[in-house]
Amino acid sequence: MEKRRLEKLGIETSLLGFGCMRFPVTAEGKINEPEAERMLDKAIAAGVNYIDTAYPYHGGDSEPFVGKVLKKYDRSSLYLATKLPVWMVNSLEDVDRLFQEQLSRLQTDYIDFYLLHALGRDRFQDMVKLGVVDRLAELKAQGKIRYLGFSFHDSYEAFEHIINYREWDFCQIQLNYMDAEEQAGIKGYKLAEEKGVPLVVMEPIKGGSLAAYAEDITGRFRSLDPEASVASFALRWVGSLPGVKVILSGMSTMEQVEDNLKTFETFKPLSERESHEIRDIVALIKSRVQNGCTGCRYCMPCPAGVDIPGNFRVWNTYHMYQNYNVVKWNWEKEMGEGKQAKCCVKCGKCEAACPQKLSIRQDLERVQADLDKREFVI
Repeated sequence: MEKRRLEKLGIETSLLGFGCMRFPVTAEGKINEPEAERMLDKAIAAGVNYIDTAYPYHGGDSEPFVGKVLKKYDRSSLYLATKLPVWMVNSLEDVDRLFQEQLSRLQTDYIDFYLLHALGRDRFQDMVKLGVVDRLAELKAQGKIRYLGFSFHDSYEAFEHIINYREWDFCQIQLNYMDAEEQAGIKGYKLAEEKGVPLVVMEPIKGGSLAAYAEDITGRFRSLDPEASVASFALRWVGSLPGVKVILSGMSTMEQVEDNLKTFETFKPLSERESHEIRDIVALIKSRVQNGCTGCRYCMPCPAGVDIPGNFRVWNTYHMYQNYNVVKWNWEKEMGEGKQAKCCVKCGKCEAACPQKLSIRQDLERVQADLDKREFVI
């Protein structure tokens, strides 16, 4: 198993971390505990020593399940990560209550890697004003937290502000070859590396989007290595960055566990040929964007209830990956029929407000036609 040295902390972690937010579930939507335990056992036996969960994962069931499974292992042999649900914090009393609840759920008396969960600039400022960061530093001084960090979802500028606020032990960002310019992105990676802050990466496969393409792109990956999965190239892209110390993968099946172990047991950074091919694939995928909606939302609210930027985001993503399953949940559940393009009454209010001067009414017709047709189903 590939290991990485976190020089600042004086420890070594497995490059592959087990993300505990996508365990297999039963028909009732609960964690399939026997199978999930088998998956964790398999990963740990192969050398995975970084286990990442959080308060809300699986509707609150992930922490108790993880705590139960890890109870059979030597606690000092594993690094356990979980996160403070900052959206539930309105006082220091909330911090203390939530942290004690997490210790109880996880059946432990300390957390190795503790993160302020899903920070943006505004949320971080709220935590600073409440004294939450200082309270967590006190818990670290007491030995209840070994390493203090944060996970992040905002702009690069917000990331720069947060990472420079104090001397963090580590931080966690979203990074993959499609999102290198999004959120903290590759600029955030370089800043963390310059500051000597160990980096944990989430969404290396972009929620599964980088694991299942139409045959044209899948074929290009197969030409590089017919024995390797498409997902393995996304993981290797992230792992080729030396400042990345842990790559989290939210594994849902034993097959995913086994494939990831195959990638990391004999880890190979990308070759120049592979890196060049991935750059070309990214350019091809981005060229499939159907319109230039920036998500500025000047077109909103729509009098008919259409989520105009949401429709265009789903439409563009569908064409980029040429895979309906990538957008199925967003289109059918998150959007739902009431916000879909078919509800447009063609009043034109949106087009008058659009700074990009998009033909919104015409494009919404195309959105609905394409998503109804579902030409690309993998």
